[in-house]
Amino acid sequence: MPDPLVIVALVAVIAAVVGWLAQRQPSDVPTTPQTHTVPAQVDRSDFARPDAPWLVAVFTSKTCETCAKVWTATQLVESDAVAIHNVEVHDDAELHERYSITAVPAVAIVDTDGVTQASFLGPPTSADLWAKLAEVREAAESGDIV
Repeated sequence: MPDPLVIVALVAVIAAVVGWLAQRQPSDVPTTPQTHTVPAQVDRSDFARPDAPWLVAVFTSKTCETCAKVWTATQLVESDAVAIHNVEVHDDAELHERYSITAVPAVAIVDTDGVTQASFLGPPTSADLWAKLAEVREAAESGDIV
């Protein structure tokens, strides 16, 4: 019968060699982090009230507590001129896929032509959302937006 110390030593050497070889293998992990984006252009007919001059589209998930807070804040900006639409991933997976949404919450402030004039990736404060909406609306009225 072989000496137990020899067996332990042999197992330790094999484990060390396997560990060393594993560290030499290239990683499948990307070398750069994935970038998340908000769509630059949307089809307004995909969203609520396509005839409204402005749309605030909020891409969310039911499992995201932050998303719920963003949606609540967004509801405060709805008016005759501003349509809002909650694009929840489980209910509107097709829109999340069509617009390549990979992170939530994502908020797009979109003009009547479907061009995103401002956006937030992550949760904006209510004040930031109000200010940005006012800024793009003012710019559009003054002709500063092409």
